[in-house]
Amino acid sequence: MSEKDLLSDAESQEVQTGNSTEDNQDHKDEYEDICYICHRPESKAGKMIKIPNNICICTDCMQKTFDSMNQAGFPLGDMSNFNPANMPNMPGISFPGMPNISMINLSDLQGMMPQNQKIKKKKPKEEKEAKPVLDIKAIPAPHKIKASLDEYVVGQERAKKVMSVAVYNHYKRVAADTLDGIEIEKSNMLMIGPTGSGKTYLVKTLAKLLDVPLAIADATSLTEAGYIGDDIESVVTKLLAAADNDVEKAEHGIIFIDEIDKIAKKKNTHQRDVSGESVQQGMLKLLEGAQIEVPVGANSKNAMVPLATVNTKDILFICGGAFPDLEEIIKERLNKHSSMGFRADLKDKYDKEENLLRRVTVEDIRKYGMIPEFLGRLPVIFTLDSLTEDMMVEILKEPKNAIIKQYQKLLAMDEVKLEFEEDALRAIAKKAREKDVGARALRSILEEFMLDIMYEIPKDDNIGKVTITKAYIENTGGPIITMRGYQALPG
Repeated sequence: MSEKDLLSDAESQEVQTGNSTEDNQDHKDEYEDICYICHRPESKAGKMIKIPNNICICTDCMQKTFDSMNQAGFPLGDMSNFNPANMPNMPGISFPGMPNISMINLSDLQGMMPQNQKIKKKKPKEEKEAKPVLDIKAIPAPHKIKASLDEYVVGQERAKKVMSVAVYNHYKRVAADTLDGIEIEKSNMLMIGPTGSGKTYLVKTLAKLLDVPLAIADATSLTEAGYIGDDIESVVTKLLAAADNDVEKAEHGIIFIDEIDKIAKKKNTHQRDVSGESVQQGMLKLLEGAQIEVPVGANSKNAMVPLATVNTKDILFICGGAFPDLEEIIKERLNKHSSMGFRADLKDKYDKEENLLRRVTVEDIRKYGMIPEFLGRLPVIFTLDSLTEDMMVEILKEPKNAIIKQYQKLLAMDEVKLEFEEDALRAIAKKAREKDVGARALRSILEEFMLDIMYEIPKDDNIGKVTITKAYIENTGGPIITMRGYQALPG
């Protein structure tokens, strides 16, 4: 090979090396170092001391280590002129006054090190101001949000209307400035409805339509700090995970806290209430807006992972619960109006009222066990109706993601058409109402009756259509099986 060729090869190799170095540098600029001990990023802890095996320690933690060693009876000699930032990058470091003791070789801790000791840098403030996070023109109007919800959720007209307006106002609040001194308050929501009425499904659908990160937390697992269970801040950790650890994205997300009625004040109890009123007290700062330090990629602050600060000021909180026995409190209040004389109301006047929860007031919820400060931070309170038989039939066939459409798609993969008679749908809805667990019962009933069909259909390639009848649902007959090119045969 000629000298010219060798030179050109060397030049091309140098260019490639230069490009890879530039790529590495860009990657480094995008992420910041995290202190191995306190898990704070470089933007908070200050300049890091680099130790072999890619370990970084902030000067505060290094100084605390020296101080604790001095107090423990390991004199380090005269440390007055010692600056931790100037520490040499050596695996073993000796100190004056300790001739036979050197610091531990941190290469032994390599297996214990967390894999991701870096966190993505926040964008500079100038960039944020130049490009707003939310464009007010891009937020759909309330009627458009409701129209989209109608495609997935049957009934609950008032609930969908209230949610659409509250969400619209919330994101207008996020996009608005406060230069005129008017600051719009948060429109956190409290939804009350019987089990299976669609509380969680409404929130999931809403988050999907708005394309914002959503975290669904269960209030039953939350306990006061220091006790076994999840800390109150864990709900923000879930939102950060849903936003792919992007703090800026998480700060404009939605947190849905289910089973909120389970943290009501316990009545007539002499033991410490670590999962009731104390959790409500702890959630006050979250709901109103506070700077919360949460671990990135872990559930516990004690994990060896970096900590990120999330501001909950612009996070929309939606709380939901079934509130069993709340109807009894409402009845008690309504019956107090008059109980004697010719115009007295009958005691059982409200016993057969279908949707008594619609009459709920803040005072009823407070009497149930929710503290006034907590309710004050949830200004939008609305109820969901219990499902009627007609609503159940609609849920089976109308929504985009209807249960029947799911089974039809499954059988279509086997080139078999699935149909349901109207009377069969009524029979399924009737059975579901008897179970008294809402829309969840529909799936379990269909699973039971579709099991044999899903098992037998793939056996015979000649089957072209299956019709589910009322007789099959009521266990007095079978489905109608239609063979390809033949007449229908009873199953």
